[in-house]
Formats: sequence, C-alpha cells, structure tokens
Amino acid sequence: MTNTSELPELHRRALERFGATVRQVRADQWGRPTPCAEWDVHALVNHVVNENRWTLPLMEGRTMADVGDRFDGDLLGDDPPAAWAQSADEATAALHGDGALDRTVHLSFGGAPGEEYVWQLFADILVHGWDLARGIGADDRLDADLVEACAAWFAGVEDAYRSAGAIGPRPDVPADADAQTRLLAAFGRASRWG
Repeated sequence: MTNTSELPELHRRALERFGATVRQVRADQWGRPTPCAEWDVHALVNHVVNENRWTLPLMEGRTMADVGDRFDGDLLGDDPPAAWAQSADEATAALHGDGALDRTVHLSFGGAPGEEYVWQLFADILVHGWDLARGIGADDRLDADLVEACAAWFAGVEDAYRSAGAIGPRPDVPADADAQTRLLAAFGRASRWG
C-alpha cells in the first residue's frame, strides 16, 4: 500500500494527466459522449472542476452548507482549459498544506479523515481521466504507479461504493487482464468502451 505521505503527490500527478487531456479537447469534442453515460465531455470536465473547487473549502473545515450552491452550474465558461488549470492549482495547494491529511473534512455523509477524502479525489480524477481520454479518442493509458496505488486503496472500499450506487456493476474481465483493465472493471467500466 502507498505511504500516506505520498498521497498528495499521487493526486497531483492524476490532476496533471487529466489536465494534459483537457488541453487536447478540440472545440468540436465538448459534446461527445464519455463512458459516464450521463455526461458528455463538457459535463465530465465540469464535474472534475467542481470537485477541485470544493477541495479548498472542505480542507479548510467548511461544511457543505457553508459553501452552498457556489459551485453549481457551468464552471468552465468560455475557456475550459483555463478554468481547469485554476481549479487544479487550488486543489493541489489545498492538499499540500501542513496537516492536510489529518484534518476532518465535512462531506455529505458526515465527517471523514482528510486522508480518506484525498483518496476519493485521487481515484475519481484518475478514472475520469480515462473517461475523458476515451471520450475524445486520446491516449487512455494510465500511469501504472497511479493504477497500482488506486487499486490497492479501492479494494477495501469497492463494495461500499457499489452498494451506495456510486459505481456500476463490475464487468467480467479475462483472468490475464492487465492492472488498468482490472481497476476500470472495479469502477464499473469496460475497458473496450467506444
């Protein structure tokens, strides 16, 4: 299992990879479908920008009620790559502060350790990075170290995610499937989507 002190760096690397894919989105691709059936490319990127925007206030100890609807709606505006970059910088800074992983974060289901929240963010960004790449036809190969770290963490929470409806059913994968294919399956994704 990954050393907890490495977690903010894993998160930063996942953000960096996601951002590189955002910069590849052409003007005619924002409405393309993604493996997240309810989201096209624009909605998917907007979702991750939304998560980035929430990171700072939650890591500062604010509650969801404190923040309210400040981050509802379209956060991408006329320059999605710039909106992405600003939100990623804010999220990175929030997670690299002293004691960030030891804080209590107030989520929709109650208080949670900062470390757990960062694992959730990291996993979401990593997997959505694959979704985005598939949606625009870009290179969808994930960093093997990030896949390994995410899979080790997610093995302990997969059942809870599935029973809460946060992920879909696990598709069948061949016995000799690679680590990325197995991780995607754990998150309810068929690696051959699209």
